[in-house]
Amino acid sequence: MKYQVFTYCEPGGTARPGILVGEAMYDLRRLLPPERAQWLCVDDLLRDWDEASTVLRQLAKDVAQNAAVQTLVADDMRFLAPLTRCGVIYAAGANYRDHVEAMSRAFNMKLVLDPKAEGVQPWHFIKAGQATLAGHKQDVPMPAHTHMLDWEAELAVVIGRRAARVAVADALDYVAGYSCANDLSARDNLKRDQVDESSPFRFDWIGHKCFTGACPMGPFITPAEFVDSPENLGIRLWLNGEVKQDSNTSNHLYSVADQISYLSHRLDLLPGDVLLTGTPAGVGMESGIFLKRGDVMRVGIHGLGQLETRIV
Repeated sequence: MKYQVFTYCEPGGTARPGILVGEAMYDLRRLLPPERAQWLCVDDLLRDWDEASTVLRQLAKDVAQNAAVQTLVADDMRFLAPLTRCGVIYAAGANYRDHVEAMSRAFNMKLVLDPKAEGVQPWHFIKAGQATLAGHKQDVPMPAHTHMLDWEAELAVVIGRRAARVAVADALDYVAGYSCANDLSARDNLKRDQVDESSPFRFDWIGHKCFTGACPMGPFITPAEFVDSPENLGIRLWLNGEVKQDSNTSNHLYSVADQISYLSHRLDLLPGDVLLTGTPAGVGMESGIFLKRGDVMRVGIHGLGQLETRIV
């Protein structure tokens, strides 16, 4: 029985973990047995994922067979980001074949279309953790420091076990689940024009990628056991109802397993860390169209759900 976990805000303002089974949503803490009272949030589940996933699997079967269990009212639901104590957010750059091709055409750049075949390692940057997360249908304020705010639909990978120097063949064993994400980017902040081009201080990755709400994520975390392969998932982004990105994770230049293995040889990946795996073609930078106040984006990934974000 498939289930997904999420975090919501109850009327009193407290963050609560939830579980989706079929089309019904439940307050997870009301379903957990007393001996699991220490699992207060989704983050707690991740830090004990091997055991937690077994318990959740049985809970999902039980509630699916018990119509008397009280459900949450979907229309009244206020989602929060699934994680409330997010770890590090590692984000892959230039990791979709179609995106690299589109950027090469748009800017007449000679980008490598198959870096893995040339022995080039994956490339990542870091987005600040919890401060950048936003939940499903949460409004994100337009950053004052940008006039070129862009969208990037991404598959988010949530780590569920400590990963240290893992092999590619074993890397997916360390994944707790997957989610939808949007790597919002202030394109006009990547380079500081007043700084000489030869200076190593010309690039501003904080201004470019880190601001309040820069990483909408959710609504759900779908456990890895319900995803046949992270390398064959349809991924789309709609802007005000118009499809802007329409691709598949099969266009990854480096697979999820490649990226986990690579990063885990640099440092340990920990439960609650998140990996954003890159974005496909169709970002605003390719056409010179950028976000404005009132715009609504929707990221959809097959089997994982849809994440909606409005810029205000």
